[in-house]
Amino acid sequence: MKVTEHFELAQAKARFSIEILPPLKGQNIQRIYDNMEPLLEVKPAFIDVTYHREEFVYIEKENGLLEKKIVKKRPGTVGICAAIQEKYKIDAVPHILCGGFTQEDTENFLIDLDFLGIQNVVALRGDAIKNETYFRAESKGHHFANELVTQIHNLNNGIYLDADLENSHATDFCIGVGAYPEKHLEAPSLDEDIRFLKQKVDAGADYIITQMFFDNQKYFEFVQKCRAADILVPIIPGLKPITTKRQLNLIPHRFKVDFPEDLVGEINRATDNAAVAQIGLQWCKQQSQELLKAGIPLLHYYSMGQSNLIQQIVKELF
Repeated sequence: MKVTEHFELAQAKARFSIEILPPLKGQNIQRIYDNMEPLLEVKPAFIDVTYHREEFVYIEKENGLLEKKIVKKRPGTVGICAAIQEKYKIDAVPHILCGGFTQEDTENFLIDLDFLGIQNVVALRGDAIKNETYFRAESKGHHFANELVTQIHNLNNGIYLDADLENSHATDFCIGVGAYPEKHLEAPSLDEDIRFLKQKVDAGADYIITQMFFDNQKYFEFVQKCRAADILVPIIPGLKPITTKRQLNLIPHRFKVDFPEDLVGEINRATDNAAVAQIGLQWCKQQSQELLKAGIPLLHYYSMGQSNLIQQIVKELF
C-alpha cells in the first residue's frame, strides 16, 4: 500500500509511522527486529529505512602518508526493506539519495525496489560527506532532490535513461520528500526553502515528511505557508523524544532546530539522562496529543535505534 493511501485511511483512525537506522556493518538484522517488534503491537502504518552514504576515512601508512579509503558503515537498506515486508507484512519505505549515486545507479536501485514489490520511496538530496563542508554530487549524478524526484516520476511513466528501450515497464512508486519547518541549514530563508520544496512537489512528489521539531506552532505555521504556496500534498509531522542532555547541542547543530525555552529549562535541571528521557517522553507525548487534536491523522517518529520511548507514546495514543 502506498503512503498516501495510509494517510487517507488515517483520516478515519489516526495512525503512526517510524523511521529506523540500518545496523552498523557487521551487526545482525536481528537488532532491527528487536527494535521494531515492541512497536508492532500497535501496528505502524509504514516503516522508513534510512540510507547512509559512503564516508571517507584516512589510514596512515608506514611511510607516513595518508591513504584515503571509502567505507559504508550502514549498508543494507534495500535488504532490510525487503525483509521487513516479507516478515511483518508492513510497508517499508527506503530512502534514496542524490549523494553517492549516479543517475544510472539510481535507476538500477529503483529497478531492484520495483522487482521486490516496494512501492514507496523517500527522495532526498542527502548531506555532504563527513570532512567536506558542502554537498558535492557524483559525476552524472543529481545535484538537487527535485532532479531525483523527476527521475523517479519519469520511471513511473516508463521513461528510462536509455531512450531506445521499447515497451518499457512503468513503475508505480509513491514519492515522499523531506521538509524543514524551521528551514534547511543551507537555505537563505524559510520562504526560499518553501520555494525549493514546491519544486519537488511540482516534479512529482506525493507527500512530505518534516524534519523533527519541538514546537508545534512552528509546524502549524509551516503548513500554512506551504498551503499559501500551493503545496497541497499531505505534510506528515516528524517527532522525536529527547533522550540525553547532549542532544540539546547536537540536534540544533545538525538540523537547525530550535528548542523551546521551557523544554531547555527542564532538561538543564535534570540530574541524569534517565530523567532527561522522561522529560523527552512527556514533551513528545504532549506534542503528539496536540497534533492529533488539531486533526493531523498521521504522525512520524524518528527512533534513531531506540524505540522504547516511542513504544510508550504510541501504545497510549494509538
